[in-house]
Amino acid sequence: MKKILMAGFEPFGQDKINPALEAVKLLDGKEINGGIIISCEVPVVRYKSVDVVVEAIKKHQPDIVITIGQAAGRAEITPERIAMNIDDYRIPDNEGNQVIDEPVIEEGPAAYFSTLPIKAMVEALQLKNIPAQVSNTAGSFVCNHIFYGVQHYLVGSKITHGFVHIPLLPEQAQGTEHPSLPLTTIVEGLAILAQAALDNKEDKAIGGGTIC
Repeated sequence: MKKILMAGFEPFGQDKINPALEAVKLLDGKEINGGIIISCEVPVVRYKSVDVVVEAIKKHQPDIVITIGQAAGRAEITPERIAMNIDDYRIPDNEGNQVIDEPVIEEGPAAYFSTLPIKAMVEALQLKNIPAQVSNTAGSFVCNHIFYGVQHYLVGSKITHGFVHIPLLPEQAQGTEHPSLPLTTIVEGLAILAQAALDNKEDKAIGGGTIC
């Protein structure tokens, strides 16, 4: 049975809850067809976020790693296509780090692509009527930082990895114009993503780009 490590961020900023963490806690130990999900809590802290996931990889020896964070303003579950070698924090992380235009990894390449079958994952979600699309930017905060940092660590490894952004929960979006998804839908969606990652060793050649 293969292992899928799902790492979800703790709350940050003004939020007291993060749907990424709540979802992965509910998925911990869940068996899917051919695999089992293992969860991991990640601090919203520069460098420490990557270190925590790397230690979890060493401990559990997963076949697939999916790192997950919230994205206020997004209405869909969005697997990310690319991680950039840049930290440019609009707000401080949870230990007060607020860097501007610094690399995630000195001397690292400009970017890494996800090694997950992101289009197959989106298709699997859409077939279950769960809103989803490919995203071409993971931002420049700790979500992008962990995406890039973990990809850098896994260079040369057979372990596949990518980052997924999820919408806010309804209670987080209350009183704002932000869209949201119920936690039950997010949990279901992440389980579908994990299954698609197991089932598709190569991605599907289907459209997922944008004009701008």
